[in-house]
Amino acid sequence: MKLFSRLYSRVMVWSRHRHAPGYLAGLSFAESSFFPIPPDVMLAPMTLANPAKAWNFAVLTTVASVLGGVLGYLLGMFAFDMIEPLLKDAGYYPRYLQVQAWFDEWGFWAIFIAGFSPIPYKLFTLSAGVISMAFLPFVLASFVGRGMRFFLVAGLMAWGGEQMEGALHRYIDRIGWLVVLTLVVILAWIKL
Repeated sequence: MKLFSRLYSRVMVWSRHRHAPGYLAGLSFAESSFFPIPPDVMLAPMTLANPAKAWNFAVLTTVASVLGGVLGYLLGMFAFDMIEPLLKDAGYYPRYLQVQAWFDEWGFWAIFIAGFSPIPYKLFTLSAGVISMAFLPFVLASFVGRGMRFFLVAGLMAWGGEQMEGALHRYIDRIGWLVVLTLVVILAWIKL
């Protein structure tokens, strides 16, 4: 079944759209404070589609993500009472409590690690605001962590270029179904 290859082709067309950088910035901003989909899903294909602009895309993604992180920080600082029920409803509350414990232990480094890793960064931005973490270290750690991640993604995609795009297109269905199977196994394991 060629479901993923058709989707991949569609994403590559979208990544070449003239408004794609604006969409990338919007997604990067939203993901840092409330949206669940990471900007890597747009950054990677946009960089594959136009490797010459890899560093521009990485800068755009980083700046928009940090600005979204600032919104998350402000929401945590001034509106956490309104957000807390949403965290509980979405199932993020146990992760939020874990993030709070990490802040108690590592402070600045928790933001840096969250910015670089696949851990939901939005939980860290909200938590930083809730505990009133010093703002400048928060922004600095966010820029460094997020920047490292997005420059790494953009660099790898630009380095791979057309060869990587061709290889991904060839194997995307296998990769897609493998990811689906892995998720099913993980969910089944968690439920047992």
